[in-house]
Amino acid sequence: MRTITYRDALREAIREEMLRDERVFIMGEDIAGYGGTYAVTKGLFEEFGEKRVRDTPLAEEVITGAAIGAALGGLKPILELMTINFSLLASDLIVNSAAKMRYMFGGQAAVPFVIRMPGGGGAQRGAQHSQMLESWYAHIPGLKVAMPATPYDAKGMLKSAVRDPDPVLFIEHELLYNVKGEVPDENVEYTVPLDAADVKRSGQDVTIITFSRMLHVVLPAAEDLAKEGIDAEVIDLRSIRPIDIDLIVESVQRTNRVVIAEEGWKYYGTGQGLAALIYEHAFDYMDAPIKHVTGADVPMPYAKVLERAAMPKKSDVIEAVKAIVPAALVRR
Repeated sequence: MRTITYRDALREAIREEMLRDERVFIMGEDIAGYGGTYAVTKGLFEEFGEKRVRDTPLAEEVITGAAIGAALGGLKPILELMTINFSLLASDLIVNSAAKMRYMFGGQAAVPFVIRMPGGGGAQRGAQHSQMLESWYAHIPGLKVAMPATPYDAKGMLKSAVRDPDPVLFIEHELLYNVKGEVPDENVEYTVPLDAADVKRSGQDVTIITFSRMLHVVLPAAEDLAKEGIDAEVIDLRSIRPIDIDLIVESVQRTNRVVIAEEGWKYYGTGQGLAALIYEHAFDYMDAPIKHVTGADVPMPYAKVLERAAMPKKSDVIEAVKAIVPAALVRR
């Protein structure tokens, strides 16, 4: 194993899939000479040329529509949008075309493409560029929504996404690109499934469920809780659609308490949908109500101090856990 950044892990996944399958190509804004907004595609133009690394206009509808056509024609496009916020301009094509093609044509047509796009706040991008919109797309049958939090998962899940026969939205939090983690050597082939959550820390007192950048907030919180005698299990969803409800229920059966931690807004978001599933499948095992840690219910502020106040913090996770873990359990 070696240690590389999230950015480099994504680049390796793209390169390996382009080498493996000549049908795979990438397209997006400034991805060729510039290497993409976050330098993920840097160097690929020089290796694969303009036929397979295609710069596009700043027009998300055009990029997505061209990719749908290419996928229907037998190719496997990887799109890069500058941010998930701009995907709203292409939402009709994503929701009404890509997601429904296989169903509406009785399985005769498929749209095997990946849309890569950063999301989330924390970099002072302002209200229109700092949103977590994964729950919008996860609501749609026919789409898969992947949100890996580590370099290992980012590489393995992107390779799985490219090989998937249906459209996959691959959301990369913009604060993760410089995060480092262990990844197998380049000559080691591996993938990570798009339908499996992962236990990042085992525990017995409470299950904390999270995804994307919030994993890196939750894990330190779990370590601090351990010093106070609270043993938290941390589950990284990795994919928002589909949800690995079986792993979650298995954990809840042991811990009997749940905290859901996400960066996005609370109302009608990913966490509330997940909480409903947990109550449906594991209610008899619950010893306390589910606690929910989220970002503030406001447009993301631009001012740094206000932006920090709007985003969930380690202390919020710790407070939520202590609210449902009784003192008697901590003293055991």
